Amino acid sequence: MEEVSPDSETPLVPPPLLERRVRHRQSGVSVLRSKLKKGLTCSGPKVRSTLTGFFPVVRWLPKYKLKEYIWGDVMSGVIVGVILVPQAIAYCLLAGVPPIYGLYTSFYANIIYFLMGTSRHVSVGIFSLMSLMVGQVVVREVFDAGFDLNEDSTPSPLEVLNDTMGADLTLKPEHTVEVMGMQLGKDSFAISVAVAITFLAGVYQILMAVFRLGFVSVYLSAPMLDGFATGASFTILTVQAKYLLGLKIPRHQGYGTVVITWINIFSNIHKTNLCDLITSAICITILVAGKELQDRYKDRLKIPLPTELVVVAGATLASHFGEFNTRYHSSVSGHIPTGFIPPQIPAFSMMPRVALDAIPLAVISFAFTVSLSEMFAKKHGYTVRPNQEMVAIGLCNVVPSFFHCFTTSAALAKTMVKDSTGCQTQVSSLISALVVLLVLLFFAPYFQALQKCVLACIIIVSLRGALRKFRDVPAKWRASKMDAIVWLVAMSATALISVELGLLVGVVFSMSCIIYKTQNPKVSLLGQVNDTDLFEDIEEYKNLTAPSRVKIFRFQAPLYYANKKSFLKALYKAVGVEPFLELTKRKKAEKKKKDKSKKQAKTNGEKTNFDVFVGLVQRELEFHTIVLDCSAIPFIDSTGMATFQALVKEYKEIGVSVLLACCNTPIIDALKKGEFFEKINKDINGLLFYTVHAAVLHANRVAEENKAEDSVV
Repeated sequence: MEEVSPDSETPLVPPPLLERRVRHRQSGVSVLRSKLKKGLTCSGPKVRSTLTGFFPVVRWLPKYKLKEYIWGDVMSGVIVGVILVPQAIAYCLLAGVPPIYGLYTSFYANIIYFLMGTSRHVSVGIFSLMSLMVGQVVVREVFDAGFDLNEDSTPSPLEVLNDTMGADLTLKPEHTVEVMGMQLGKDSFAISVAVAITFLAGVYQILMAVFRLGFVSVYLSAPMLDGFATGASFTILTVQAKYLLGLKIPRHQGYGTVVITWINIFSNIHKTNLCDLITSAICITILVAGKELQDRYKDRLKIPLPTELVVVAGATLASHFGEFNTRYHSSVSGHIPTGFIPPQIPAFSMMPRVALDAIPLAVISFAFTVSLSEMFAKKHGYTVRPNQEMVAIGLCNVVPSFFHCFTTSAALAKTMVKDSTGCQTQVSSLISALVVLLVLLFFAPYFQALQKCVLACIIIVSLRGALRKFRDVPAKWRASKMDAIVWLVAMSATALISVELGLLVGVVFSMSCIIYKTQNPKVSLLGQVNDTDLFEDIEEYKNLTAPSRVKIFRFQAPLYYANKKSFLKALYKAVGVEPFLELTKRKKAEKKKKDKSKKQAKTNGEKTNFDVFVGLVQRELEFHTIVLDCSAIPFIDSTGMATFQALVKEYKEIGVSVLLACCNTPIIDALKKGEFFEKINKDINGLLFYTVHAAVLHANRVAEENKAEDSVV
């Protein structure tokens, strides 16, 4: 057997290529047919599964651990119910409707979410942001219908006479508007508008669930939502400020609510009602003190302090026995009836006017509910179904709209109270609904003398958490300047323009920031790490060696029509050679040399009737190959593929090869479908490499072969 000398040359064996799996994809028709067959077939187990999926309570309630769960659910349900009653009455000021409708909303929303929600801890009901957005639409429609926006509840002498004698004397007929064949006064018309927009918002949410459009919420980034909520909180504070002073000024409608309202407040500051001002100062002091004590001793306190209920009870008694309404003309809540109003179909004639207004309501309500559900589910180790959450919150709006309710959502503050007081399941929501029911049946009339300034105090103090986010701006700026700018833009637009436009501006601006990032991504030249097959950014890491006569370029963004120019500009700047300019320089040098040859021939007396041939002047470049590291490019479009084709062709004209490395399978498939390799007449194995190291080795080997051929020639 002949021995092989170790010094003998062995041919370089190319690394084995990865073999792609063959995927047999079904046609769209067959996929649609199979889905229809699966969706339309009916069987006992499938009906049972559908019903239990639609009503999750059927699954978990039979497994309810009575001894283990009941105490925590009852405790949290009662506490949240106690907090809910004054807030439900107060937030009706924001929504522009009488207080009774806030109690209805809280009652029905808790019942429906108990039946259909998948979260064990979320508290669904009346929410300040939803109330503000509903109120802006209500005020606009009430004004357009010709009603007086003045909220002066001071009784006239005729009203006092009617109350005293039990008579029903009127000086002039009350202004009414006909809706669905009925004559409606101001309060009835206001709740009709709120019901119409609530019904539409719920329908939108259910349609989003049916068509699996929950992905819409991913465009609401956390900084944008935080900024939007903070700006809306500032708007809420502004709208409620007039009640603290007892000013009887109409609520502004349209853009610039914050600015115009503060101008109106200061221009009417001399009309301040001292009774309301003193009451507001006392209530805010008590509420803030209670919140501070709660925050400081929350580890020691087993249950939250019922500060709002204490303030409401004390203020109601003081107002009733002190006759603040008649003696000091202080605005009060007015009569709150007991029991329930018969259900009524929403006013469909109003819906075309509020159809667009319902869209942001639907999206924000869903986004807050799902984000809170997922946050507390992750905390307690269970899962929620976002699509079912969308159905649940949609029906929490659609069904109650037939019972004179307005838009609801999950509320962070009440959800945190539920969690901190031992809530285990949605039985706590049922208990909260029972607390509200007791108030509706027995105690509602006792809140008649409650001053509106007290309700405004409850709303304003509840905004502490949102307004405190201003303190987080420096930390946001240090963590991410882009996120801080998104927060500031969303907050400013919401506070200074309007809530609806603030949401739109926030979404558009945050998406524009993402587009800006893809148009101006980080680019880098790579170097080798100490004779290994690892290549990294030369500017970011020390002790890296740039490969000899090979430029490795990394582009950290998708390559598509919007950033094609940014990609080319960054590449030309990084490698220092732009093919077109290099080719132009060479042509100029060729022409110059040609003219010089002609001039020299003429000087020597040579007569030539033909052009002097001079080859294109070749300039020695610092590199012979560019390797494009595509590991950070998630996808390309047809423009990106055309860009690759142009690069290979243009650099080839000046003697530089362009290789692709670390392409993911979507990019490889896109190049194959676009016949990229056929159009440039190059084999895939000579252009596409799985690692940067393999591309560099191939480039050097080809350069050595070409050099050897040139030396032979």
